[in-house]
Amino acid sequence: MRYDYLIVGSGLFGATFAYCAKQAGKSIVVIDSRPHIGGNVYQENVEGINVHKYGPHVFHTSNEEVWKFVNQFTKFNHFELHTIANYKGELYNLPFNMNTFHQMWEICTPEEAEKKIKDARREAKELLKFDEPRNLEEQALSLVGRDIYKKLIKEYTEKQWGRKCTDLPSFIIRRLPVRFTYDNNYFNDIYQGIPIDGYNKMIEKMLEGVDVMLNTNFFDSNDDKPNCKNWRNFADKLVYTGKIDDFFGNCYGNLDYRTVRFETEIINKPNYQGVAIMNFTSHDAPYTRIMEHKHFEKFGNEVYDNPKTAITREYSVEYETGMEPYYPINNDRNMELYAKYKALADKETDIIFGGRLAEYKYYDMAPTIENALKTWKKHMIV
Repeated sequence: MRYDYLIVGSGLFGATFAYCAKQAGKSIVVIDSRPHIGGNVYQENVEGINVHKYGPHVFHTSNEEVWKFVNQFTKFNHFELHTIANYKGELYNLPFNMNTFHQMWEICTPEEAEKKIKDARREAKELLKFDEPRNLEEQALSLVGRDIYKKLIKEYTEKQWGRKCTDLPSFIIRRLPVRFTYDNNYFNDIYQGIPIDGYNKMIEKMLEGVDVMLNTNFFDSNDDKPNCKNWRNFADKLVYTGKIDDFFGNCYGNLDYRTVRFETEIINKPNYQGVAIMNFTSHDAPYTRIMEHKHFEKFGNEVYDNPKTAITREYSVEYETGMEPYYPINNDRNMELYAKYKALADKETDIIFGGRLAEYKYYDMAPTIENALKTWKKHMIV
């Protein structure tokens, strides 16, 4: 069978584009190298708990169009992300808010907190004697001062990036949100939650009526399956969501990424840490955070309904070929390299490049869907 579209990747961009095309009466085939659909939002049910296999995914948006779009496929619970930072056993609320400042300095009023932050910024600038921050450390110090930087930013960031803060560019943290209210909600978005039936069901409904081929690598040479050499034998147009440098044979060199490694463990107790995500901000813990998955979907004493719990320790590591690329390293070298690949992509008339890897840009879930919807509309106009 010949299709209107071949879509490489069944994550949120590919699934959204596929749904739009299907609604328009187009024929679609989606291929994915993994044994499951959904990309990084895939969940694995373990001991009755939906485990976020590729890291935590909390849906949040203020875009009403995107919210209405996803609610066609699932209903969302009322989960809000309240993250705890653990610095050598000291616990702090994130993002930085009045609870954090009270825990850090034992102050109680916004006026006290504002003065503390203002004095900390002035002290940092006087000590470092810089006009413009030259690296991440100086940027962070200029934004929140020494105390917060030392306990909640420095070592955590070094674990994330595998480099000293003095060797990281300042643009990585152009700003650090500071709230002078007692508000632990990590996001400011109007709409937030986790799909009640899980992300897998949401993706399945998005791909209803669409042919899907799993365990199918676009770069494998197999005449029986669509691949980078023969795809035009299968479809009129290609939607590609993989690494853009791989698509062009890495002709200009490899783009750089950071990636993550996960260790999931089932524990014979109903409640391990009392929160969905706890960040470990010192080098004492080799991992960056621990997720306790049941807290994404169970609230209050509901967590005790299941006598077991599932936790995942997340480690930030250097990307190597064969690993899953997660975070683009958008420094000058990589952005110059990406611009060369983007110029090649722009010359392709029957190929659409979209998503985190194809655009070498970190997207959260809602912006990924928004981008796919815009791409479909633009494609239809053209």
